[in-house]
This record gives sequence, C-alpha cells and structure tokens, in this order.
Amino acid sequence: MTDQRGVWTPRTALLLGGLVVALVAASVPLAGLVRQLTVPGEAATIIQVLVSALVGVIVARHQPRNPLGWLLVFFTLLIMLSLDGGYYAVYCYTLGHTGSWLAPAAALLVPLWAPAAALFSLVIALFPDGRPAGPRWRAVVRLYVVLVAGYLVFSYAETIGALARHDVRLTGSGDVLATQHPPVWVAALTLIPISLLWLAFAAHQVLSWRRATGERRQQLKWLAAGAVVTIGVGVVGSSAAGGPVGELLSIAIVALPASIGVGIGKYRLYEIDRLISRTLAYAIVTGLLIGVYAGLVLLTNGVFGLHTPVAVAASTLAAAALFAPVRRRVQHAVDRRFNRARYDADQTVTAFAARLKDAVELDAVRDDLAGAVYRALEPAHVSLWLSRGTQEPVRPS
Repeated sequence: MTDQRGVWTPRTALLLGGLVVALVAASVPLAGLVRQLTVPGEAATIIQVLVSALVGVIVARHQPRNPLGWLLVFFTLLIMLSLDGGYYAVYCYTLGHTGSWLAPAAALLVPLWAPAAALFSLVIALFPDGRPAGPRWRAVVRLYVVLVAGYLVFSYAETIGALARHDVRLTGSGDVLATQHPPVWVAALTLIPISLLWLAFAAHQVLSWRRATGERRQQLKWLAAGAVVTIGVGVVGSSAAGGPVGELLSIAIVALPASIGVGIGKYRLYEIDRLISRTLAYAIVTGLLIGVYAGLVLLTNGVFGLHTPVAVAASTLAAAALFAPVRRRVQHAVDRRFNRARYDADQTVTAFAARLKDAVELDAVRDDLAGAVYRALEPAHVSLWLSRGTQEPVRPS
C-alpha cells in the first residue's frame, strides 16, 4: 500500500465503509421487492457484512500499509454490490420489469461474489502482516489471482452472452443459470485448483503456527479460534439446524473477521489462551450435564416409573448440583492442556500457600513470595513493600 499521503488514507477507508453501509441499507427494500426478505436471514447478513467492514475500516485506518484491512473493506463492498445487483436483476428479469436501463448493469454486478471470496481467502493466506511468507508463496498468490481472474472472465462471458441474446434466466439470488454449472474444462482449469489453493492457505497457517513463537503465535491462535467458531457454528451448525434457527446461528461467521481484527491489531492478544480454555471447558461441561440430565430422565421414567414432571425436576436439580464440581475438574484438565501458563501459575500459588502455613521467618517468606510471583507472572523485576513504609528490591530465588 502507498503511504497516507496517497490514495489509501484513513479518509478513504471511512468513505468505503460508508458506501458499504449505504449498500447494506439498500439491500433491505430490494430484498422485500423480490419477496426474499426474512428477518433472521437479513439480520444475519447485515451483521456479518457490517462486522467485516468495521474490522476492515479499523485496520485500514490504523495500519494503512497493511493490505489486509483494505482487502476486508473491498470484500464487503463486492459482496454487497453482488447481493444488491442480484436482487435488482431478479426484480427486472424474473418478475418481468425489464424496462429499466439498470437491469443489465445489475446482472453484471452479480458475478462479483467470485473476486469477493478470493479477497477473503487472501486475507487468510496473508495474515497477519499482509505479506507472503517468501518467494514461493508470492508465486502461489500470483497463480491464485490468475485462476480467479480466469473464472471471472468465464462468468462475465456467460452473463454478457445471455444479455446479448436477450435470454437472461436467473436463479433466486440473481446468478445467470449458465454460470451455476460451468463446463468440465472450466472446473478443471480454475475451480479445482482454486479449491486446492484454499486448502494450501489453511495448511500454511497451521504449519506457521507450529513454528511460530511469542506474539506471532498468539496472532495465529486468534485466527484459528475464529475459524473454528465460524466453521463449527456458523457453517456446520447453521446448516444442520436450518430454518430461522440456522440463519441466526450463521451470525457466528463474524467470529473469523473479528478474530482477524484482534490478531492484526494485537488488542488483548494474550487472552486467547484463557478464551480457548474457557470455551472448551464450558462446551465439555454443557455436553456432560446434558448427557447426565437426559440419562436421569430416562432412568427415572423407565426404571422407577416416576411421572415426567417429577423426573424432570429431579434431573434438573441433580444437574445443577453437579455443575460446580464438574466445571472445576474440567477447567483444571483443560487449563493443564490448553492454558499451561494459567495452570502453572495456579500450581505455583497453591504451593506457596501450603509453604506459608509453616513459615515463621520474615526474610524466608519475603524471598519465597518474590520467587512465587516471579514464576507465576514473570515480571521484569519484583519489589516488596513492607509495613514500615520502606521498599526493598527483591531478587527472586
């Protein structure tokens, strides 16, 4: 990116973000115009787009030389142009309002979803600093751009051909039907290699995380956590649930752009271990208690013959009583595996408290306290304030 005196300035980021907001606002009446407006679905789309745009604008304003912020902004811009263009194309061609001179332009906006998807994949590939890892990855990125451009040329050729023949048949989202099922040679030359490169981008980040240390490792952990929530809840969960519930669950897709923003901005970067351990712990506890609850209901109904309300009440009380001890044990096990710093700090404090019960000498307690603080928190230096108002620097043992 150029410097802040060029085109890519904080003001440009705000203008592009404002354009995205305007397109989001326009999508609501356009969706209603073609009878595709559902409250959960439209709300999920608005939240996903606005969160991605907000992250992009924030990164672009504070780090204009990092291309990832600009890629996120243009990703949301192209997505909304494609979505709004699709709504209006359906209104014109499917519902019979072909008199508008904007109809062909709307149809030409629809294929922009392809470069939008490509931009977001590049964000994953170039995270967190926006630069390829080396010359080989620069070549891979160039190949990826060429493949996406090839597929886009094919899509536009089909769309322009349909417009020239005055035979525009659209799907519900506004795509020209011919572009939905490309010939085998198009899939072999573009779609299959593009899919393989997506997998390569993900594998590259996984390998980078295994080799990384310190700050970069924490950044990649944020990326991984956001990807897991997005795929597990936003994609798999929403597809399995379906209907309005699935549309609401799809809001979880915002976890990925949000985690990308945290990773790039390095905001509260080192809380990812605590976040992962808490998420895993509560997910495991929830699953265990649901299993206990369901088992107790079946047991009390089938074996003891209790009525359903009594069985439900007894099972609920048992699950509630088990929550605290199960959570402590599960959290301890998860911290030991996924939040080792927290686990080691807890062990250090517990050991110090046990030794303190038998300590009688002030100097020994002071040295032991300094050592415990140093091992638990690893500060740059340790000082101990005594009650008589003096400060004594202490070297950890």
